[in-house]
Amino acid sequence: MEGMSEREYSAHSGLSRGAIQKARKHGRLAVYADGSINAAGSDARRAEMTDPDQQRRSLGGDVAASGPGESTSYLKARTALTVYQAQERQLSILKKKGTLVDRARAETLVFRLARQERDAWVTWPGRVAATMAAQIMAEVEGRTGAVVTIETILQRVLEAHVREQLDALADLRVSLG
Repeated sequence: MEGMSEREYSAHSGLSRGAIQKARKHGRLAVYADGSINAAGSDARRAEMTDPDQQRRSLGGDVAASGPGESTSYLKARTALTVYQAQERQLSILKKKGTLVDRARAETLVFRLARQERDAWVTWPGRVAATMAAQIMAEVEGRTGAVVTIETILQRVLEAHVREQLDALADLRVSLG
C-alpha cells in the first residue's frame, strides 16, 4: 500500500470517516492505483475544492455564516455588533455610577450658575458702596477734619468697573463636547 487508508487519512485530516468516503466518491481526494489515499495530493485538492466557509464550520467556527462571499461581511457585522453592545454596557455602568451626566442638564446647570454669579456681581456695588464710602469718609475726616460725602460717586464708579468686568466675562463660552 502506497498511501493511507481511509481511517488513517481521517485521523490525519481531522474529518470523519464518512466525510472521507464522501470526498472520495465526489473526486475530492487524490487516490493511488491500489486505492490508498495520497495525503499531500488530497490535502491540496480538498483545499482547492472546499468552500472556505465549510472549512471554518468543520473546525468549529461560525455556523451561522453561509456562502463564501457572506462570511467576511457577517464576521464584520458580528464584530461591530459586539463592540456596540460593549460600549452600550459601558455607558450604562457610567450612568449608574453617576460619572456620566446628561449634556442638556449639564448645560442648563452651567447657564443657571453663570446667571447667579452675574446677578451677584451686578448687585454687589450697591451693597458694598455705602460701607466703602463710610470707611473712606472716616479716614478722610480723621486726617483732615472736614466732612466729605462720596457715597454716590463711589457707587457709580464701582458699578462702571463691575459692568466692564462682566462684559469681558460675557464672552466666555462653555463647551461640553
